[in-house]
Amino acid sequence: MFATGVTIVTARAASGELIGLTANSFNSVSLEPPLVLWSLARAAGSLPALSTGSHYAINILAADQKELAERFAARREDRWAGVAWIEGAGGAPLLTGAAAVFECFNRSRYEEGDHVIFVGEVERCSHRAGAAPLLFHGGRFYTEHPL
Repeated sequence: MFATGVTIVTARAASGELIGLTANSFNSVSLEPPLVLWSLARAAGSLPALSTGSHYAINILAADQKELAERFAARREDRWAGVAWIEGAGGAPLLTGAAAVFECFNRSRYEEGDHVIFVGEVERCSHRAGAAPLLFHGGRFYTEHPL
């Protein structure tokens, strides 16, 4: 019963392979220093690359990026086919059109239960003015509506 925003966490593995996954377990931790967190299942195939890499990006999706959220949540051969992006800090891909992007240094990790909690130190951030966020609640996607 908790509505969340939707993110795609992106990174570049040591092999050069692009990594990307949809996550809604994103949260702010601290303003000074600027820290954010997100979590990933220990069984995820991308865990080794994300655990050892120096940087990743947290792309906050805009309402018009529902297809990207679904694409990066599904198991498929090439999630990156036709996806527009630019290179960010440490080689992490920054998704074109995201509502906001946090470029993070991979500061620390904590193993808790069946997940790993990643804490990233934000080195750079940007946002797309006027972009409505993509929201997720009860297994469905939504966008904002003022009350």
